[in-house]
Amino acid sequence: MNPKEYKDIVYQIIGAAMKVHSELNWGLLEPIYNEAMHLELLDRGIENKTEQPLPCYYKHHLMEKHYQMDMVVDDVIVEFKSTNKLISAHRAQLFNYLRLTKKPIGLLINFGSQRLQGERYAYIKETNNCVLLDKDMNIVYSTPNDWDEDEE
Repeated sequence: MNPKEYKDIVYQIIGAAMKVHSELNWGLLEPIYNEAMHLELLDRGIENKTEQPLPCYYKHHLMEKHYQMDMVVDDVIVEFKSTNKLISAHRAQLFNYLRLTKKPIGLLINFGSQRLQGERYAYIKETNNCVLLDKDMNIVYSTPNDWDEDEE
């Protein structure tokens, strides 16, 4: 999997997030941004699915409880936040979605601060790790040990 293959769709998703952030500003509840992103992407001709259930298993038993991903656009998982800053727990949530679905790319977008925040990640199937990508979809950090602990 080459992350650069997803550069165009990631660019379009982030562009839509910038538009939503400029229209709604910052600090609203996450579901408002989720719906606005859904509508903005549709207006741009980009199909997307919101609040996608992600089944969970225990010892090959399908559990009644499941995760719910904020948005899926093609093979890209988009996780929205509305908080003052992104922390490692937010990243871990996205990484779990990537590992469980085996989807190649994940975006973490935070509408909760004055400036829109976004992070791009790739899932590497061979190592079962998630890696940080820069705006050109190049790997920035390659191992989980590279992450800074940023809990408050």
